[in-house]
Amino acid sequence: MMGVMYFTFGLFVGIIICQVRIKFVKKKWKSSFNEIETILQLLEESTDVIYHFDIKPEMGHRYISPALDKFLGEGVIKEAFENPFVPFELIHPEDFDHLTQKLNGTLDYSKPIIQRWKDKEGNYRWFEEYTTPIYENGELVAIQGIMRNMDEKIKLRQDLEYQINHDALTDIYNRGYFETIFSDLDGHIDTTVGIVLCDLDELKVMNDHFGHKSGDALLKETAKVLNQFSAEDTMVARIGGDEFALLAVEKTEREIEQLVQDISIGIHRHNENPLNMKIKLSIGYAFTSNSIGKMTELFSQADKNMYKDKTSRKQLLV
Repeated sequence: MMGVMYFTFGLFVGIIICQVRIKFVKKKWKSSFNEIETILQLLEESTDVIYHFDIKPEMGHRYISPALDKFLGEGVIKEAFENPFVPFELIHPEDFDHLTQKLNGTLDYSKPIIQRWKDKEGNYRWFEEYTTPIYENGELVAIQGIMRNMDEKIKLRQDLEYQINHDALTDIYNRGYFETIFSDLDGHIDTTVGIVLCDLDELKVMNDHFGHKSGDALLKETAKVLNQFSAEDTMVARIGGDEFALLAVEKTEREIEQLVQDISIGIHRHNENPLNMKIKLSIGYAFTSNSIGKMTELFSQADKNMYKDKTSRKQLLV
């Protein structure tokens, strides 16, 4: 009789323990599920692009967060799931190597990479990415990444660089940028160089008689005319109050002479318009076939030639 009572009591206790354990497991499972659901919700709402890309046994995306469509355009995620080679089509050509390095394991994954991806409108968007490689038995089988958009940061940097390198009044390159290029050519970039110096005559007269606003307007007009000759191999800068410089590389001496003639023609055409402010420039130039160690002498020679032109102009007026 006592044995039956002990058995019944033990069974009862066992049932209670099982029920308590089941409730505990259910509660723990529900808690885990809620945590997973919370994480997924955070991923879906994140402004960062989060992805998982399988490399082996077959290439393909396992996950891409919705933020990618927000940046690159509706439908990009769908296209990427259908075609694993879409990233190769959207990456900027100059960033193509970063993409291949990510997939072949030669990238330094400890450092962020900066890359550009093309959106639906054909514009390239800037992203900073941190990539995590996934290995199995020492073999790279997948990568996971977090990409943060950098458009505003890049634009801010570009705006700051522009302000640092450009003259606030005329919006052409300033003396600081001119001296940077000048130093590079003098120190370690050996090439043919021509310098054309232009001094704006009668700026002081303009300031004294009509005010500095008129003088500033004349400087802007002059910069606008000279900047027409700006090109990949020719920079135009304001290097002083009334002095401008054109620095041309990889040109022949004959081409520099032609540039000087073209500037004179451009000024003449500008002055033919009665509505334009009249520009009077004294111009001097110099040329060298080897820039290293020659730039200071080159500038000095161009400066002397400019003052010769200024003197001859004054003599003509006498």
